Amino acid sequence: MTNSAQNYNLFLKDINKDDISLVGGKGANLGEMINAGFPVPNGFAVTTLSYDEFLKENDLFSKINDDIKNVNVDVSDELDSVSKKIQKTILQGEIPHEVAVDIVKFYKKLSGPFSQALVAVRSSATAEDLPGMSFAGQQATFLNVKGQNNLITAVRECWASLFTPRAIFYRHQNKIPTGKVKISVIVQKMVESEVSGVMFSINPVTNEKDKIVIEAVWGLGEMIVQGSVVPDTYLVQKETFAILSKEVSDQKVMLSRKKGENIETEVPKKLIDLQKIKDEDIIKLAKISDALQKHYYFPQDSEWALEKGKLYIVQTRPVTTIEDVQKQKAKASSGVKDENQLDTPILSGASASPGIGTGTVKILKSPKEIVKIKSGDILVAKMTSPDYVPAMKKAVAIVTDEGGLTSHAAIVSRELGIPCVVGTKNATKILKENQILTVDGSKGLVFLGGKVKTSSTLKKAEPLVNIKTKTATKLYVNLAEPERAKEVSKMNVNGVGLLRAEFMVANIGIHPKEAIQQKKQDVFIEKLEAGLEEFTKAFDPRPVVYRATDFKTNEYRSLPGGDKWEPNEANPMLGFRGAYRYISHPEVFNLELQAIKNVRKKHKNLWMMIPFVRSPEELKRVRRLVATEGLFEDPTFKFWMMVEIPINVILIDEFIKIGIDGVSIGSNDLTMLITGTDRDNAEVANEFNERSPAVMWALRRVIRHCNKAGVTSSICGQAPSTYDDFARKLVRYGVTSMSVNPDAVDRVRGVIKLAEQELVRDRIK
Repeated sequence: MTNSAQNYNLFLKDINKDDISLVGGKGANLGEMINAGFPVPNGFAVTTLSYDEFLKENDLFSKINDDIKNVNVDVSDELDSVSKKIQKTILQGEIPHEVAVDIVKFYKKLSGPFSQALVAVRSSATAEDLPGMSFAGQQATFLNVKGQNNLITAVRECWASLFTPRAIFYRHQNKIPTGKVKISVIVQKMVESEVSGVMFSINPVTNEKDKIVIEAVWGLGEMIVQGSVVPDTYLVQKETFAILSKEVSDQKVMLSRKKGENIETEVPKKLIDLQKIKDEDIIKLAKISDALQKHYYFPQDSEWALEKGKLYIVQTRPVTTIEDVQKQKAKASSGVKDENQLDTPILSGASASPGIGTGTVKILKSPKEIVKIKSGDILVAKMTSPDYVPAMKKAVAIVTDEGGLTSHAAIVSRELGIPCVVGTKNATKILKENQILTVDGSKGLVFLGGKVKTSSTLKKAEPLVNIKTKTATKLYVNLAEPERAKEVSKMNVNGVGLLRAEFMVANIGIHPKEAIQQKKQDVFIEKLEAGLEEFTKAFDPRPVVYRATDFKTNEYRSLPGGDKWEPNEANPMLGFRGAYRYISHPEVFNLELQAIKNVRKKHKNLWMMIPFVRSPEELKRVRRLVATEGLFEDPTFKFWMMVEIPINVILIDEFIKIGIDGVSIGSNDLTMLITGTDRDNAEVANEFNERSPAVMWALRRVIRHCNKAGVTSSICGQAPSTYDDFARKLVRYGVTSMSVNPDAVDRVRGVIKLAEQELVRDRIK
């Protein structure tokens, strides 16, 4: 460290990690990074000596300590009153002449001759950004500051921010005496970022040490820290730096500089659905994140920005919420489940802080309403800010409309050990005051109380009627084994309407998460790709509709390594399966997407179908994962959804709006869930009836709504393979295609032909 005359200011290049007492945690980290060669914007620190001199000049030491000593931080009005009094005193205080002159001198050097630099002015408290204590968002930050007078004003406001209600409360909760906390102010050349974000050198929710999480938003970075928008999320594997998954958000607003001010503007339409940064930049950031952890010997939470193609690190701090997750995994594997948790969520978002909390909903429209929160309540808000911390301390769980893994709500919730779900989009609209909810922060789900139980049966097929002909209603085949692809492709079928993934995955011989942990994901992808190519090659150019993996937890556990990753569920049928798995573990889903991409380079007839989709929001999030890999850019790619849950029938129009090319009705599961009958249970097998009026009503509704919207409709359950009258009714309803077992192809083709002829005759009459 090279000292100035009074050490009122220091350039970042003259600072290292041992200078916390002079420049705070943030300043020390920035100086350390610059000297270690990390890409940090140039700047200087207004040291704590300047702050001390200011307090001494205005005789504020004892006054501030006395005011805070006598305040009851649990009484909001009292806390606000003291805070306003102290901040007003600081804002009106006189900055010593020599301190102001030195700040201006350093600013001029930073700006260069004949110019005034645009700078970011950030608070850096001496008890900030330390291991075990992040103090997330407690002090002020000012962006796009220009000119000497504006800089001096911003410095004074940073000093005053040491005494906001949230900062006073936070220090009290962490038992930090006010006199021991000082504040430095960091002044850096402004990075006018086109894209900005944050990154963790470990997964902050699961604590997986071999994963790096990167989040990105359009524009300036304050929006991501505040949780104002849902960011892109990229998951990268350490050592290989392979991008395991990418979830792209449809960001509609951004923070940018216009006419000297930071204003919220609309994201250009052409950018809304695009991935925020290139894959090569994701990898660059991941390598920087990994290097930062190695440099500091501790996992890091870093902020970054991209300007004119160059990446900058603008801040780093230790990850403060590392816990031993082995106990959590053991509990999940044991099958122990919170008695209040439902099988069907009413809301989903990003899992920001693990754990399960049940309580009464309190919806806060602004920090002024924090007095509503009592111990044991669930805090629901559009997003939180540091002003919410007193209420967050009392809450049993937190749910927000907006934000990502690094939003204020997420960071503070993890630090406080409170379950948290963020980025739900509409929690404040859907949830009602005083509802009793269960929040599962580990899975990103919100439940109402109660449970649903259902199940499934089988009827023997009728004798086959062999016939070969063409029909307007397409006839597809259900397949699973690659060895049968060539043989079945010679039959009178229009393609594969249901290609089950489970048989191929089982043959790969390893649980996908185990493959990733062993860094053998490339082998997994290659084997799945080889299996898919058997089908696409045999049926080309006829379509092959691949249903993404729909293993239930008990089936996944049977895979080598599966018992390590899968919980014991009392009812796997309604458990952790289908679309929600892809959202929860996008790195696993990405293995399938990579295999599909590779196969489609040779065979454009491979389509995709998503099973067991519990809500339109789930479908939307899965669609984003698929879009991230560029599959929708090719018009030959088709995206289907399984209809197998009553909600798919009830909200079919909402699902269609998300963007699907077709649906396939899984009549087996749909019948079980509509009639509440387990088809494999001998006690109730006779009650399993795919031709129930309720089931037929559901089929008719789905088919007609799809036809109206120009979306294809198919069915891949057992019923059309078994019952001729069932198939005839589907033709009358207007179904686009049916997918049946190979041994039923000829008979069903004949039934379809007769049904179509009857339909024509009826219309002529």
